[in-house]
Amino acid sequence: MKGIYNVVAAAAATAALLIAAPSQAQVQEKQQRPAQPSKRIVADKKMHRLILQVNTNEAPTMNLVLNNASNVAQYYKDLGEKVSIEIVTFGPGLHMLRDDTSPVKARIKAISESTPSISFKACGNTRENMSKTESKEIPLIAEAKVVKSGVVRVMELQEKGWTYVKP
Repeated sequence: MKGIYNVVAAAAATAALLIAAPSQAQVQEKQQRPAQPSKRIVADKKMHRLILQVNTNEAPTMNLVLNNASNVAQYYKDLGEKVSIEIVTFGPGLHMLRDDTSPVKARIKAISESTPSISFKACGNTRENMSKTESKEIPLIAEAKVVKSGVVRVMELQEKGWTYVKP
């Protein structure tokens, strides 16, 4: 009797293996299909985007923004992930990007040279109003790019999914 049970058990085990094992055609089909990236790999390739606002003419705030931008850029660089950071200035914060009044222009130059993922935007409306008030053209540092409106720039980036931080 034991012999019959052993034969039946062996036959059942063999049948289970045959049913569970993929056919040769299934193996070939899987080998021919392009590999699908896992969700983790796709998530890792996400572009991180940050807006930092400066609207005050205070050197400690400007330095805090530069620290934040540098730290975020380094964090994602260490992870091997991409990041884009825009520092948007308007109102009294435009002094950060003024060539004649910026207390941080040397630091901005160094950051721009070492970290191209950080960019600097100057509000055109503020610049125009300062020019009228001071009766002169307002010079900006070379790293600054003028946008029509700093506030509108912040809004539009947020509408595109950027993360907004006001230190």
